[in-house]
Amino acid sequence: MNKEDEHTAKTTEWPEGWIQVKVPLPFSLRWVNSYLIPEETGGYTLIDPGLHTTEAESVWEMDGRKHGIFPEDIRRIVLTHQHPDHYGLAGWFQERSGAPVLMSGLSHSYAVRMWGEERTMGQEWSELFAAHGMPEELLEQVGTHLESFVSQVSPQPEVGYLPLEGTIRLGGRDWEIIHTPGHASGHLCFYNRELRHIICGDQVLPDITPNVSVIPGDPDRNPLQSFLNSLKRLSRCEVEMAFPGHRNPFSRFAERIMELNSHHTSRLAELESWLEQPQQAYTLCARMFGKRTQSSIHQLRFAMSETLAHLFYLEAAGRIFSERNESGIIYRR
Repeated sequence: MNKEDEHTAKTTEWPEGWIQVKVPLPFSLRWVNSYLIPEETGGYTLIDPGLHTTEAESVWEMDGRKHGIFPEDIRRIVLTHQHPDHYGLAGWFQERSGAPVLMSGLSHSYAVRMWGEERTMGQEWSELFAAHGMPEELLEQVGTHLESFVSQVSPQPEVGYLPLEGTIRLGGRDWEIIHTPGHASGHLCFYNRELRHIICGDQVLPDITPNVSVIPGDPDRNPLQSFLNSLKRLSRCEVEMAFPGHRNPFSRFAERIMELNSHHTSRLAELESWLEQPQQAYTLCARMFGKRTQSSIHQLRFAMSETLAHLFYLEAAGRIFSERNESGIIYRR
């Protein structure tokens, strides 16, 4: 089955009655995985419902009828993290089901800053990128692009908070809550030792590398270090099947963690080698990501934020240094 056929088959049934729903996305990731987990008291817990688009609504209505699941059957909505492709339909489902929405407090704080009535993140992101050399004509698109997501995460849900450590009952079993920051502030994974299953959100993906971004105003000033620390913590879990936010569930969890570590080790060394001459982050971003920086402002924002994450890591490690001149912030070895 090729990737197009996989996407056409929008639901997959897994053991213990789990249903994986591939909720479509209007950008290159193509879909996000939502999981319906039947509960011992009846109904379902819904993990990460997807981005709020007309197409996503249609998929949920069609697949709900296919499996005999209706809004009133959703008893809880649990979010691994706050990114719009995971969070966006939470309020829509809450309105129809009355179900509580649960996520970490750190994740919800980001969502409020990003999409709340007093949001300022678009301006903050533009200022951050301007200081690191992004051209004015591109900066003008950043705020507009971020604002376009507001409709795709509305209505905003009322949220209850999950702890960063502890357990959550899913499908009649206790699952460990594991705080895994780096890809997103407050990102949570859920691990069951008996099944050796993990719901890993976007922390570990089977054949793509999770984005690690510097977020303006975020207290975590070294998100790549946080991401690598989270991988180290997850490497202690014995996992036979991982249920990720993108692509399909997979078994080679430990190997994938090693591959992600190797990827970032190589990328850091490459970036450091380019700094024999002082350069700005935007120039380095264009060299590192190539055509991705030209394809869309969506891709450019991720690429620029990830370049900064690697530069911040190298500077914190004392491997490179930054200074400010009339052009903005410059990095050198």
